[in-house]
Amino acid sequence: MTTYIPNLTLPSGVFNNLPVSILLPIALGTAVGYSTRPKDTKRQYLSWKQPPFRPPPWVFGPAWTLLYGLMGYASYRAVHLGTSPLNSPATIAAAKHGATLYSIQLGLNLAWMPLFFGFNRPVEATIDVLALLGINGYLAYLWGGSVDSTAGCLLVPYVAWLGFASYLSAGTGYLNNWDLSTPKDDATKRA
Repeated sequence: MTTYIPNLTLPSGVFNNLPVSILLPIALGTAVGYSTRPKDTKRQYLSWKQPPFRPPPWVFGPAWTLLYGLMGYASYRAVHLGTSPLNSPATIAAAKHGATLYSIQLGLNLAWMPLFFGFNRPVEATIDVLALLGINGYLAYLWGGSVDSTAGCLLVPYVAWLGFASYLSAGTGYLNNWDLSTPKDDATKRA
């Protein structure tokens, strides 16, 4: 089990404020999405060889907005309810451990899009999403079993999506020989 690491954990004020808990991941995810130039990202996405069952580009915005909101609400429930002085020391410790894990996974989550689309690094992006899958699977287990079952359940769609995202990330990397650099003919069209 990881430990509570204050320097790697979002401030408790984030977790104890419901609107902030929900809106922070949505706002950060939206900012990262727009920083990678959505029109360029969509063009890149459609130009690469893709594994079967890839969704159309328009699915990602609504899906991630919902998932960020669910993960934010899960974090609020787990940390706000779990750190209540009325709880056992074990429950409080699990809630705090989860807060550190949640903070780390949020950073990893925000790194995936720049890695994959900005830097064209599919190997690193796939490692990132696999780490996210493992951390969030454990986080759902930790929070769901030791702190608040609803918080654990709220993370299940996110964990499922991360499993699918791992498949898409690895599949796209593999089908494109782990090279997502812009083809020369695309580079000359933009010049």
